[in-house]
Amino acid sequence: MNKKSNRWYIEYINEDLSYSSRLKNVIYTGQSKFQHIDIIETIPFGKALILDGKTQSSESDEHIYHELLVQPALHSLDKVQNIFIAGGGEGATAREALSHNGVESVTMVDLDEEVVRVCKQYLPNHHKGSFDDKRMTLIYDDALNYLSTTNEIYDLVIIDISDPLEAGPAYKLFTQEFYTIVFNHLENNGMMVLQAGSCGPLDHKDVFTAIYKTVESIYPITRGYNGFIPSYNSDWGFIIGSKTIDPALVQQEKVDNKIQKYLADDLKYYDGKLHEGLFNLSKEVRTSIKNEDRIITLDNPIFIV
Repeated sequence: MNKKSNRWYIEYINEDLSYSSRLKNVIYTGQSKFQHIDIIETIPFGKALILDGKTQSSESDEHIYHELLVQPALHSLDKVQNIFIAGGGEGATAREALSHNGVESVTMVDLDEEVVRVCKQYLPNHHKGSFDDKRMTLIYDDALNYLSTTNEIYDLVIIDISDPLEAGPAYKLFTQEFYTIVFNHLENNGMMVLQAGSCGPLDHKDVFTAIYKTVESIYPITRGYNGFIPSYNSDWGFIIGSKTIDPALVQQEKVDNKIQKYLADDLKYYDGKLHEGLFNLSKEVRTSIKNEDRIITLDNPIFIV
């Protein structure tokens, strides 16, 4: 009988709550200029990227997170040729964007070169060669700074950054100022989509509702949705801000036809049937959004513990 490891990875959600999984191996640990980086392997979830003590993605279920982040907006747009990604260091967000054969260019701007280097080396099942795609341009910069200094226009902007930790590098990209800059870099029918933190019954008011209200203050159409990510042990929230197209009105047949036309490989999680019911947030979350009065700005940022 194989002897199980007695080592455990423990992730602290707050001072009263933590989650743990049996640890198989610590593959890499290091400190970049911006954050602490770990690549670990746990028995239930496989290899995972951990930044500043927070799980970013794990091999066993990263497809759920990345398909939910990218595919609903990608298949709601009538045309998508040029995509901008803020963050996405694992290369999996780029992988999902590049899966669409109508996409002509993906510009990925990530602040932390060390995260990308480590993910290229240790997480090949995440990126699956996306960094080598000829349509891909990788730039090491702050996304807010980059978009403030370029005139490029995009069909879709995907914001895949770490949570807004007070000591972390990402909190400025959860602000009204940044979402306004993104709006000004979108085509007339363009969309922005972002990961928006935990969206479960007990924690959706931590950041999700405030992010929703901040996006809604700029974008004519704002839609939220969530999905359960096992390695997070949480329903995770996503938000689309759109100029003209309502993703909640896109029908199953249209999504499935686009998947068949533009994607060479089948998706594991997302399809047209899922899309049709995707934007039905619970009554509790909808009520919290209605009652939310926080707007996130550079002068009034939001942080998670």
